Amino acid sequence: MEIKRDYYLQKLIDRKHNGQIKVITGVRRCGKSFLMNTLFYRHLLDCGIAEDHIIQFAFDSAEDLLKIDEDLIEIQEQDRKVNPRKFVNYISSLIRDQEIYYLLLDEVQMMESFETVLIGYLRRKNLDLFVTGSNAKFLSRDVITEFAGRGDEVRMYPLSFSEFMSVYKGDRYMGLSEYMLYGGIPLVVLREKAADKTETLSALFREIYIRDIIQRHHVRNKGDLEDLLNTVSSSVGSLTNAEKLKNTFHSVKKSKITSATILKYLEYFEDSFLLEAASRYDIKGKAYINTPKKYYFSDPGLRNARVNFRQYEPTHMMENVLYNELRMRGYSVDVGIVPVVEKDSTGKMVRKQLEVDFVCNMGSSRYYIQSAWSIPDEDKRIQETRPLQKIDDSFKKIIITGDLTPAHYDECGILTVNVYDFLLNPGIFSD
Repeated sequence: MEIKRDYYLQKLIDRKHNGQIKVITGVRRCGKSFLMNTLFYRHLLDCGIAEDHIIQFAFDSAEDLLKIDEDLIEIQEQDRKVNPRKFVNYISSLIRDQEIYYLLLDEVQMMESFETVLIGYLRRKNLDLFVTGSNAKFLSRDVITEFAGRGDEVRMYPLSFSEFMSVYKGDRYMGLSEYMLYGGIPLVVLREKAADKTETLSALFREIYIRDIIQRHHVRNKGDLEDLLNTVSSSVGSLTNAEKLKNTFHSVKKSKITSATILKYLEYFEDSFLLEAASRYDIKGKAYINTPKKYYFSDPGLRNARVNFRQYEPTHMMENVLYNELRMRGYSVDVGIVPVVEKDSTGKMVRKQLEVDFVCNMGSSRYYIQSAWSIPDEDKRIQETRPLQKIDDSFKKIIITGDLTPAHYDECGILTVNVYDFLLNPGIFSD
């Protein structure tokens, strides 16, 4: 079964012939290679591009490597990279005229000096470059700097809920429950049995994610690294910082890990696109607060796999899903803080900080969003609306709830929408 990724396909189409190296990044197994080598390749053919003007090469393919007199097994055994001279000579033999050629290169980090080779190709006016990679520098957030400002990143996420529903056989209510449990990694989604889904997610951690981080960063204490990931998994969407985590390790795990090491490990998780951090933002003071932060998983299924599916809380998982959806739609997302001064029960004036789950910015647009799995009574509604009412600007204020309620505004102008409509209708905020 094929899953359409039209949102990302359009991003590649829009970037054709822009004079830059198109770099598709994202957590491993989110669909980068399929996007480039199947969906985008098919688009080029549909546009009338001749097959011999679309050059595909996978550096982890034994068959492709034989074309340049390289041996995959030998490369792995000798722990070396592909000879760039052989690759360049091969590409040169395929370019026979001045028409545009499209280079679709997979796992390009397996070639020695790949950055130099690709930048050199930019000097040729008839080459358009699209590349993916799945470890080392291509799983780093600063991949674009490797190309000295000549890279154009297309950040890819696992399946959105809308993409997930395009192949899910049930209704959207059962669909969201499964999506929040098993996530949107295409390989997992296409598994039919629950046992196969859980085993696939666990295997991805065992065989890919943790191994890549350890190998790339030469991590010596695998136990602390995995324990930290488990701890963050258990508190997804909660404010935390390195000092607090260090104290937990010292008291519970009797580990001597330092705050500096914890910060370093958290950066490794972010670099591999497993986690994203949301910083706190003082809405009234218009200033960022360095710590604590909230951490969200790029895929809810990966988070649940880390806790062995024992801590499934719809409240936190919906928040994680909303965060990913907002990031996928192109928003920068922060945690909002609203300072207030109020009287306590004794009449004394006290300072408090109210929290807004998401402050979303894109260009001149801004939205304030509260995530609430359920609003069963008026007390809960007051709790959710109170921080929004304390914000004194005119940007739209929204509550997204798991309750089956139609979209509506209250007397304060706060919009309430249900999570299903939000996830399946990107334009709902402007409706």
